[in-house]
Amino acid sequence: MTYQPTALSLPFVDISRLAGGEEERQRFLADLRLVLHEHGFFYLTGHGVAPALIEAVLAASKRFFALPLHDKLAIEMINSPHFRGYSRPGAELTRGEQDWREQLDINSEAAALPEDPVAPWNRLIGPNQWPAALPDLRPLLLRYQAEVTRVGLDVLKAVALALGQPEDVFADIYTPLPTQSLKLIRYPGREVAASSQGVGAHKDGGFVTVLLQDKVAGLRVRTEAGDWIAAPPVDGTFVINTGEILELATHGYVRANVHDVVAPPAGTERYSVAFFLGARLDSVVPVIGLAAEFRDKQRGLTVDPLNPLFREVGRNTLKSRLRSHPDVARRHHADLLSPEELARSGPGSAY
Repeated sequence: MTYQPTALSLPFVDISRLAGGEEERQRFLADLRLVLHEHGFFYLTGHGVAPALIEAVLAASKRFFALPLHDKLAIEMINSPHFRGYSRPGAELTRGEQDWREQLDINSEAAALPEDPVAPWNRLIGPNQWPAALPDLRPLLLRYQAEVTRVGLDVLKAVALALGQPEDVFADIYTPLPTQSLKLIRYPGREVAASSQGVGAHKDGGFVTVLLQDKVAGLRVRTEAGDWIAAPPVDGTFVINTGEILELATHGYVRANVHDVVAPPAGTERYSVAFFLGARLDSVVPVIGLAAEFRDKQRGLTVDPLNPLFREVGRNTLKSRLRSHPDVARRHHADLLSPEELARSGPGSAY
């Protein structure tokens, strides 16, 4: 059974059912469609990622965060005009409150592009920063990035089919290479964190997020009714959530759902690895032509004055990066900032 609706837990989706017989396939797509419309969050099983790779990535994440601070600061994000590298706990805000997490951001490995005033988001393309103290981290994370890209695209194709579309309906805006943002994340316990906010309530910006959790809970999902659902770790699963691109493309039939993370109790720490599958930076999100039975359930776009949505993917992504990491923005992209933004100091704000 794929869909298990309760007020207290997320449903489980076994994507291997898509390869079953036609009757099973149609049941699967109907189940997935209901999940997508209700809140777009679910545990994914049947994904095919080797348990040994998952264990290796979690172990490597813990080794990275256990490095001496000077080793992590050697690849601090402020060194990268492409917003890649290490961020300290408390370096970002969500809705005015500090997020108590430290993280390592990587993306697709690429050569930096020349600056283009018509496409300023090209500045986000470039090489990653890797810790010299962990030479094995680069090949491991790039291998994992490739695997969760496959998982994300498998989920995206299933989403398209569930919406009555060809499985490649979004291919024009993610080929030849989608955005592949990967974060290693550590949430320190309450003896370090100044509040219970691991990361504040927010939405993700891409197609789908593929989240790997370790052992400690903290993720919560908010329903349309405003209730919060705990999403604790479940061995062998990823947590999938839909992002703003799907909300834009379906005019709100699929929501980009609000979620947060509660900082773990004192004496513990929480690890996760988040992968954000996005469209190409030079693409524009279309509105796909849903059948009448789905159009009747379109809810329109979320209106949030703190987080306006743009159909231009690069514009949306650059907006987020400049706002979340103002130190990087001031050092490398001052020409894109207003005088007020240049004068502002302190942590960045996702919202």
